[in-house]
Amino acid sequence: MKISIYPGSFDPITLGHIDIIDRASKLSDELIVAVLQNIDKKSWFSVDERIDMIKHSISNLSNNIKVMSFDGLLVDFAKKQNANIIVRGLRAVTDYEYEIQLAHTNRELNDNIDTIFLTTNLKYSYLSSSVVKEVATFNGDIHKFVNTYVENKIKEKVASIKGFKII
Repeated sequence: MKISIYPGSFDPITLGHIDIIDRASKLSDELIVAVLQNIDKKSWFSVDERIDMIKHSISNLSNNIKVMSFDGLLVDFAKKQNANIIVRGLRAVTDYEYEIQLAHTNRELNDNIDTIFLTTNLKYSYLSSSVVKEVATFNGDIHKFVNTYVENKIKEKVASIKGFKII
């Protein structure tokens, strides 16, 4: 059985992430979307909120997708899940430089782990969770970046941070 892991912070999940999840789910018997719990990283959403948004966002995709959280080393989590493939999305050359470093490090830590890279759909090549949060912070229109459920969660979060309601 081929088990793959698509790790990330998904703070929040974007349409670009969903595209990668959909495509990666077709390459494995099981795909685990692994939400990183990183106390050093300033996240807008809790791990539980991110898992909720992911589950809503992928509910119409393949039934071979699981959503889980993890902390610590990805290779240790992969070993616990009997996974030997890590899926990473690439938007641009700058992503590749960072991702290849991680792939080599993970391979050194566990030589049973391979990383596969999926290039993003061109229409999402500029998109990141950081861009979504920045646009939302300034009351910009984010409906082209995230689905409606996630958009509403972001609006609620911005309203709670800023103390007003986004229209």
